[in-house]
Amino acid sequence: MMVGGALNPAKPTAIRWISIMSDLHMRGPSLVRHEGEVPREKSACGHRDRLISVQDADLHPAAWAHAVDIDGAEPHYHKISTELYYVVEGEGTVTLDGQVHSVRKGSLVHIPPGVVHSAAGRVRVLVVGIPDIAEGDYYPAEQPSASS
Repeated sequence: MMVGGALNPAKPTAIRWISIMSDLHMRGPSLVRHEGEVPREKSACGHRDRLISVQDADLHPAAWAHAVDIDGAEPHYHKISTELYYVVEGEGTVTLDGQVHSVRKGSLVHIPPGVVHSAAGRVRVLVVGIPDIAEGDYYPAEQPSASS
């Protein structure tokens, strides 16, 4: 809690932190959605169902979640979003900054902003992006030009 522009020294640090976080927390409506209730669409990574995404901006989601059938995801990166891939079914590979990793049902992949990533194989994943999706936060991994 701020007092005269400074944290109130009378409150222990943990209590001040909880108070600040409580003040920042905004409770939005709940949501239950099933695959098939949203249109299936082509994406840069294959085909996806936007389970919670840009269509839900009024809910102020903290993250987005897409069920994605990956089929040849080209190398790309995000400047803002962290992505988590949870493999629901299938087997394949995920390449992170040039390092190839095998994935299978039950695998979790953490992809921080700036990491060039791609995927190969037939893999169904739940992709969670944090923070909420920014449609323009997709950058193909291109070779930098000589003038860069």
